Amino acid sequence: MESSYVSKCAQIASVLEVSGHPKPGNVHRTQNFPDMVFEDFLLSGIAIGETMTKAAKRGLKYRDTPDKWEKIGLGELILEAVTETDHWVANNTNLGIVMLTTPLSVVAGMSEEDTVNWDTFRDKVDQIIKSTTPEDAVNLYKSINIADAGGMGEQEELDVAAESSLQKLRDDGVNMFDVLEISAPWDKLSYELTHKMPVTFNVGYPTFKEVKSEYQLNQATVQTFLTILSRVPDTLISRKFGDKKAQEVSEQAQHILDQGGILTSEGRAVVEKFDQELIDRGLNPGTTADFTASSIMVSYLDGYHDYKTKLGNK
Repeated sequence: MESSYVSKCAQIASVLEVSGHPKPGNVHRTQNFPDMVFEDFLLSGIAIGETMTKAAKRGLKYRDTPDKWEKIGLGELILEAVTETDHWVANNTNLGIVMLTTPLSVVAGMSEEDTVNWDTFRDKVDQIIKSTTPEDAVNLYKSINIADAGGMGEQEELDVAAESSLQKLRDDGVNMFDVLEISAPWDKLSYELTHKMPVTFNVGYPTFKEVKSEYQLNQATVQTFLTILSRVPDTLISRKFGDKKAQEVSEQAQHILDQGGILTSEGRAVVEKFDQELIDRGLNPGTTADFTASSIMVSYLDGYHDYKTKLGNK
């Protein structure tokens, strides 16, 4: 798969995710937060493009040598994307998205066929993350520190801001997969990356693809967000308000889907009310937004054959 196409898929996914409205509890095109605004996310989505191109090219370079996949430098690529984003915006807008789209970009770059076998694709994502090195883990910690994102790095013996923690990762031979596996019991994004991305491939991507085939992009985005939220209690809400509150929000999302979600006039009215309610209560399903972006990216990667066909007809 061409690296330029892969990077466009990552950028498009980032922009469509934040543009979806009313996407309950998140920044979107009609809703800003005091410390970050809609345009911050647009800038972030564009800023990662060069790194995603590089990730796809790394995938192509090492495609046929699995024994050298540790040289891909997954952590380095994530750090590069987060650092570049930090040059353009003041707050953490896309660490989770970058962590999900970077391995997707690497594996997409490895893909030889226009039509992707997703089981094989997911196996390669898993193998690449497991092939990471302690230096990848160090770079992930540096990324978390730059983005000022709590959760994954909050472990008893390891502090993302401490140089001693980074050295401990090196000394103990702890790679990026190991770090994520430690966090997986309480952090859904870490779980996603250590279990072949089940939310992205089993929930979000099928939903977005189906809805997109019959409705507009905005409806596909919001419906995907609601579907993911209904099935996977959000980590960011759990971290700030507890698991019980996160479960309640998921149940509310399911209730809205039972009324058609964003796809019916009745459901849309409830979605708008839900959005305002979450905003008023400070409940931000940020991890759900990350999964929505990765799901959209996979859907567009799935369109590579059609893309190539259109190019061939011009």
